[in-house]
Amino acid sequence: MLPTEMPLGEIASFAAGVAVAGAVSGVLAGVFGIGGGAVMVPVFYQAMTALGVDEAVRMHVAVASSLAIIIPTSLRSFQGHHARGVVDMALLRSFLVPVPLGVIAATLIAASISGDGLRLIFAIIALAVGLRLAFNRDSWRLGTEIPKNPWRAAIGFVIGLLSALMGIGGGVMNNTFMTLFGRPMHQAVATSAGVGVLIAIPGTIGYVWAGWGDPRLPVASTGYVNWIAVALILPITLLVTPFGVKLAHAMKKRHLEIAFGAFLLFVSARFFWSLYG
Repeated sequence: MLPTEMPLGEIASFAAGVAVAGAVSGVLAGVFGIGGGAVMVPVFYQAMTALGVDEAVRMHVAVASSLAIIIPTSLRSFQGHHARGVVDMALLRSFLVPVPLGVIAATLIAASISGDGLRLIFAIIALAVGLRLAFNRDSWRLGTEIPKNPWRAAIGFVIGLLSALMGIGGGVMNNTFMTLFGRPMHQAVATSAGVGVLIAIPGTIGYVWAGWGDPRLPVASTGYVNWIAVALILPITLLVTPFGVKLAHAMKKRHLEIAFGAFLLFVSARFFWSLYG
């Protein structure tokens, strides 16, 4: 349960921080085709640390609540991009099975892993993705055609697995996959919004199951999903996501990639320090 003696000023500052995270994550959902979980998860974790949520479940709740929020933001982002006719529906259909299977595997892992273990996974993936964003070059290519099965299915499984463990919509990973094989960034972003839906829905259900009945959960939680966090951020993200979609089709994203990469590197360093510092 959340401590009732927490000063109102601190509660207000946390609410403001969560609101800002919601706005940023909503824009990112449209610009990068992601659900903004890489922003929300560390903010949720820090807020729950200050609110006294049990350390054993903090990271699980942060990841699960992020995935729950990603469902409508990814849906709205996908609808916006699909209306512009830039989604690769053939690739998305080929991910209908392997991506959710990866998500299911992630929730099984989350059901048995410690909070520190989940934080370490987030830090490692954030480090890798942050470096990729910070040093990305348009000239980097592995080929000109997206691999066919079984490689495509294996890649979809890995995208679902790592994204669900991290509480993100998989956009950055799918963007990397598609652009490394010659697809234009706008198409990668648009398709990634659909991948986010394939991750967030089974991921949310899985984390509800994984945390069901845990007595250490904060108030208003169903499994690891905390509905107070969802209710605070969801309206903001839905409001600003269409703005992100417009930005994605009107600007070069290199500076945003660098800034987002730097943010992930900072979060990764902070989590590593909290674990080993």
